[in-house]
Amino acid sequence: MHRGHDDHFHPYDMPHGHLGAGHNAQATAQWQVPHEHHTHGGEPQDHHHEPDFDLVEKAFAEGFYGASDPTSFLRLAGVPFRARTSEGTDLSLLRVEETLRVDTGSLAPHLGGGSFRYDPLPAAMISKRRALAFQYFDGSEVRTLSLEEARGLERIEP
Repeated sequence: MHRGHDDHFHPYDMPHGHLGAGHNAQATAQWQVPHEHHTHGGEPQDHHHEPDFDLVEKAFAEGFYGASDPTSFLRLAGVPFRARTSEGTDLSLLRVEETLRVDTGSLAPHLGGGSFRYDPLPAAMISKRRALAFQYFDGSEVRTLSLEEARGLERIEP
């Protein structure tokens, strides 16, 4: 079964009083703030997410950086160069970038939440995640969008 890059254990997702397989079980987990909806102008974007879209992003990155013509590759992928948001703001694509994150440690809150415990992760639990970002200029500032958000924009013909 595939688990997406945003699919991490969160200690508050467990039923109250259950942290592992048994009474004395030790669980090493990555403690993170739950992911929120991407926002533009302070309002959440409400759209349907394709299943396993992280795999689509991975395939995009693999093909894009090796493409002999990145402009044509963007067209094939449905990424607009000039676009309009649902609020009516015109955007112009400036760059495509990819970042690599390597999670090397975990945090777990102490009882009461006023402090936390840090543990380095063993090699088998270290996770590496790549993230794509599409930088669009809106006339006054640069906005960062995901591949899914960029593909969801209304295309403006040049």
